[in-house]
Amino acid sequence: AGDPTYDPAVRRLRTIGLVTVTPLGLAVVGLFHPTGLNPSTAHMWATMHIWLLPVFPLLTLGLIVPLWGRPALNVAGVATVLAWLGAAAFAALYTGLDAVAGIGAGTVELERAPGQDVGPSIAALFRTADSLGHAAAYALSAAVLAASVALVARHGWPVLIGTAVLVVCTYSFYDSHIFYPRGVFTMVGFAIGFALLAWPGLRSSPGGRSRRELPMPTAGNGRRA
Repeated sequence: AGDPTYDPAVRRLRTIGLVTVTPLGLAVVGLFHPTGLNPSTAHMWATMHIWLLPVFPLLTLGLIVPLWGRPALNVAGVATVLAWLGAAAFAALYTGLDAVAGIGAGTVELERAPGQDVGPSIAALFRTADSLGHAAAYALSAAVLAASVALVARHGWPVLIGTAVLVVCTYSFYDSHIFYPRGVFTMVGFAIGFALLAWPGLRSSPGGRSRRELPMPTAGNGRRA
């Protein structure tokens, strides 16, 4: 019996799971995320963003997993490195947004003294967070485009179906985040887009690798067939 670890169906299921679990999880969280920050939602707002702090960067698994492997010295390799840099920039910038607008603003609202006006302080935090979030969306868009160039070079034009879905999602993510309803649908869209982006590489060969990466068959005497 073959090793189930290398069974094509297992590889495909594992890969699709890795690229979709984070956006689908964030979509579920978005159903319960407060739509606004006020004294009644401050505790949930701050606590939720503490828990989400390590989660948002994992959204980039949708790009990192299909690009897994050492980049070659060609167009695909350069595009892969650019995609990694864009993903890293997104992770850093969106973590900043989460800390400032989520944990910081939520804590300020939660700890306000009776009669204290914290509105200007919270507005300033939101302005800073918006700047970080917008830059994060641009970085994610750049990472998507770079990853698409690398994957098209490896697996062909079907990759662009996922690219199209992800470009729409990054545009929506610019100001929807995970807020219901648009942010939730945006996260579901990311899951679909990441799956479509990864799928051509999974079906391009029985083992889940691109045909151009497969070794040449050899005869039993060690010579090339």
